[in-house]
Amino acid sequence: MTAPAQPAQPVRPGLPVRPVRPVRPGLPAQAAAARLPAISGHQAALDGLRAVAALAVLVFHVAASTGYLTRPGGVAALLSRGEIGVPIFFTLSGLLLYRPWAAAALGLRRPPGTGPYLWKRALRLLPAYWLLVVVSTLLYSRDHLADVWHWVQMLTLTYNYDPHPWWNDHLGPKGMGQIWSLTVEAAFYVTLPPTAFVLGRWAVRAADLGGRARRLLYGIGAYSALAAVYVAALSPSADREFLGNWLPRYLAWFGVGMALAVLSVWANAEPGPDGPVRRFCRTVAGSWGLCWTAAGLFYCVAATPITGLSRLYEVNVWTSELQLVLYGLVAAFLVAPVALAPAAHPVTRLVLGNRAMAFLGKISYSIFLWQFVVIFVWFGVTGHPPFTGTLLIDLPVCAALTIALAALSHRLVEEPARRLGTRVLSRPRTRA
Repeated sequence: MTAPAQPAQPVRPGLPVRPVRPVRPGLPAQAAAARLPAISGHQAALDGLRAVAALAVLVFHVAASTGYLTRPGGVAALLSRGEIGVPIFFTLSGLLLYRPWAAAALGLRRPPGTGPYLWKRALRLLPAYWLLVVVSTLLYSRDHLADVWHWVQMLTLTYNYDPHPWWNDHLGPKGMGQIWSLTVEAAFYVTLPPTAFVLGRWAVRAADLGGRARRLLYGIGAYSALAAVYVAALSPSADREFLGNWLPRYLAWFGVGMALAVLSVWANAEPGPDGPVRRFCRTVAGSWGLCWTAAGLFYCVAATPITGLSRLYEVNVWTSELQLVLYGLVAAFLVAPVALAPAAHPVTRLVLGNRAMAFLGKISYSIFLWQFVVIFVWFGVTGHPPFTGTLLIDLPVCAALTIALAALSHRLVEEPARRLGTRVLSRPRTRA
């Protein structure tokens, strides 16, 4: 759900900048850059992670719609945690969107302008989403076509804050049950500039690069811990299902990505031929197999009753807290080897940055948007009652239809909106 990072804007004259040094003395600049994690620009392997997240959510929703998740057995238990795509998406958002502010806090560039940042986020998020709102309303909520409040809530991604919605649960109208997480993303987008400002002010109290980076990490740790505090505070509340769909519950997963952003920028700017942070990043990137195995093991643990039945069924505060931690660990160990590896890393490029994964990652936002519409249309055409069907038949059909629709949505809606945003931001400003 996060757009590929845009190349960093050139630093304006007068800003103190710490130069990025090569890994070893005498290495050509290109070879040195190949040994460092990327701090800006496009990374194909991160597109592949978006594809993994979007497809995991799709499998989860098809399995839930066919009733497969109610079956006993290990396969159903593992599929019931396909919602792991959400913390992966949130971690990627924290990584990609916070990196420019992390670089600014470390003295490498000016902070991004809040106006251009919000403009790009809006154009990334809203056009395709607005089309989904129109289509889902026409298909499933025609009684509310003339309801102005419905359109205001839907189009502004604020319906999640209505304590008395007209739909049956707090996930949203039919065809939009997954959009609760998009409302969380939107809240993170809006609150990131002030959050980054506070973290930056805290960081600049240190005089050197390492001190600033450590302060950022401490601040992000406190920011992430608010999620655990929020979950504990919600536990006795009768409205915990409603309030549990708000941003504070998920700060830890965004914080994982923000911490990785700091490490990647710190490694690039670290003085000396080969400092400890740079070695740490290189070790994590080189241990991709161990990291991904750990992510798989944490996922298996999260698929047990230790975390309850699902995100929407919180047995008690301990299952909720364990789920927060375990899902965060899965996302951290999955994303870290990619985030801290150079863009040309051979394994991540082969596994996650190949043409198929890069394509699926490019359209991952539309895959996320349109999957429930496709599932409901397919079940309607085939006459499936709710929670019936055959997963081995319904999953490949729904996946193929969703990918095809997502490709159209990306080409006809997302890309034109992105180009519009680029043209508007690239226009020269005239002074009176």
